[in-house]
Amino acid sequence: MGTITENINQYKASLPQGVKLCAVSKFHPEDSIQEAYDAGQRIFGESRVQELIPKQQNLPSDIEWHFIGHLQTNKVKYIVPFISLIHSGDSAKLLSEINRCAKKEGRVVDVLLQIHVAKEESKSGFYPAELQEYMASGQWRELHNIHLCGVMGMATYTDDQEQIVSEFKTIRGEFDKIKQQYFSEDEKFSYCSMGMSDDYLLAIECGSNIIRVGTDIFGERKY
Repeated sequence: MGTITENINQYKASLPQGVKLCAVSKFHPEDSIQEAYDAGQRIFGESRVQELIPKQQNLPSDIEWHFIGHLQTNKVKYIVPFISLIHSGDSAKLLSEINRCAKKEGRVVDVLLQIHVAKEESKSGFYPAELQEYMASGQWRELHNIHLCGVMGMATYTDDQEQIVSEFKTIRGEFDKIKQQYFSEDEKFSYCSMGMSDDYLLAIECGSNIIRVGTDIFGERKY
């Protein structure tokens, strides 16, 4: 394991053109994030609102903060003023609340639709059929203060690479269907967020263009 700077540089050099790196900084201290920032990293992912708020206040203002964990509706108002992208738009209720809070702030917030394909009930998101039903309903068209920019999903935590690939292909397939049917003229609907430290190479092969990597950059988390 190299230094944070070395790890950032290695990732930036190895990722295919067009694939973005979201450095997952949750549970890591501000000085580690600053080191990654000094190495040129600008996108950081957090999953707990109470941890994100002080980091956002204390670290450079041009950081793009991405929210990558399950977002409780009662916490939305705290991050809407500054968040760059919410990966975890996992229910119609949450999307409506993001829209409501964004309207109060006079912002349009970028959001990804989270798709649940993993064989683990602990993971959140729309099941594929549920998402297609939601899109067909047109409810999202009334949410003028959010901008749907793509999809996000996680594969099952398993050593079975065939299963992981199958799940990533399902997520990418849902992205392609939604893009073609609803956003063919919208350049911003462009993100397929898949892959973490253990499976990002498979995710990229399956069409991911944002990977979320923490351990390989910052080392083991400090809980």
